[in-house]
Amino acid sequence: MNTKTNLEAVTENELPIQNNIKSLWEKLMKAKIGVLPLPLYIVLAAIILTASVYNTLPADMIGGFAVIMILGMLLGDLGQRIPILKEIGGPAILALLVPSILVFLNVINTSSMEAVTTLMKTSNFLYFYISCLVVGSILGMNRKMLIQGFTRMFVPLIVGTVLAVVAGMLVGLLFGYDLQHTFFYIVVPIIGGGIGEGILPLSIAYSSILGGSAESFVSQMIPAAVIGNIFAVVSAGLMMRLGEKKKHLSGNGKLVKSEDGNEVPEEKEKVIDFSLMGAGLLIACTFFIVGTLGQKFIGVPGPVIMILFATLIKCLKVMPHKMEDGAHNLYKFISTSLTWPLMVGLGMLYIPLEDVVKIVTPAYVIVCASVVFVMILSGYFVGKLMKMYPVDAAIVTGCHSGLGGTGDVAILSASKRMALMPFAQVATRIGGVSTVILASLLLKLLS
Repeated sequence: MNTKTNLEAVTENELPIQNNIKSLWEKLMKAKIGVLPLPLYIVLAAIILTASVYNTLPADMIGGFAVIMILGMLLGDLGQRIPILKEIGGPAILALLVPSILVFLNVINTSSMEAVTTLMKTSNFLYFYISCLVVGSILGMNRKMLIQGFTRMFVPLIVGTVLAVVAGMLVGLLFGYDLQHTFFYIVVPIIGGGIGEGILPLSIAYSSILGGSAESFVSQMIPAAVIGNIFAVVSAGLMMRLGEKKKHLSGNGKLVKSEDGNEVPEEKEKVIDFSLMGAGLLIACTFFIVGTLGQKFIGVPGPVIMILFATLIKCLKVMPHKMEDGAHNLYKFISTSLTWPLMVGLGMLYIPLEDVVKIVTPAYVIVCASVVFVMILSGYFVGKLMKMYPVDAAIVTGCHSGLGGTGDVAILSASKRMALMPFAQVATRIGGVSTVILASLLLKLLS
């Protein structure tokens, strides 16, 4: 009888322990990193880290996606939680800068770098992402607003560019910089359209005109582009906050108001058909190929041709509505799931802190900041005069001071306005190409 009583007592003592363990487990499962429960995230991260340490991580898309997604979820989640930082585009800032710092400090091993390099450069993941966003957002956009947006956006873009150039040169002069140096090595790299489309062609032009190796000019121009991009991301986050506080200034991803000044009513969400998303993927890839094909014959940058082609198809109403829905649903999936991971890859490979550290001074940073801030403020006020949403007009104009496609993703994600990608791409590509051509011609005249 006593034995039974003792067993019952032991069982009763174990129940609170079991309940506590169960309660703790439930709390852990409710805690999340991104969309993953914390315990699952830790297990997945441990597996990827172990494979990386023992050099068994596949050096292909599988390994690349594993690395950037596990880091992207963590950094994006942290950026949305940290006070103050979350108000100025924290997820974008962390997802870009932390991986860049880790590479600078040699924390990320060779296996992970190879996998991410294959994904980002060999597989061209950045352009795949941009293609899906551009095509999907254009085909899913209100046709009238699309046409008005493209016709009006060039005014704030041109005004903003001119004022940004003037402001940058004056601030540079104030801090003792030579006007010519400020223009060609600080201002032009910021508004040149990124590294691949701006700085590299500029370095070749500078080399042929002034002599010396193109690589030496690249190292002089990259810091301005990187710093300008960081300020553009922060400014976009601040603009987003302004739009949240003063809703009448923001279109939440719409660039222009309707003719009567009222917002265009939102379309009802359609049921997602995954087979249509597959069709949307094929359409996005084909539109990108149209751009590369057109570039070969007419010399206009491929992404610009892709945007114009998608806009033409939308305006002519030749694409079946279901196919437009498929492309738009794909755009929403890509922008929701892969933005922070993509930015981790960009930070690892395209934000070279080593070059930035060599040349940066407080005065240099202030000159870069003046270019970006004047660009964005010009877009805001000119956009307001043009009956555009000033917050969204400022953000699109600010994309001209970003790192090309990399900068567009960072700036728009920081402001939660990925729907503006087509306009941002036009601002970046056309603005960048124009800057490269004019700067090269001007340098030749002055030499």
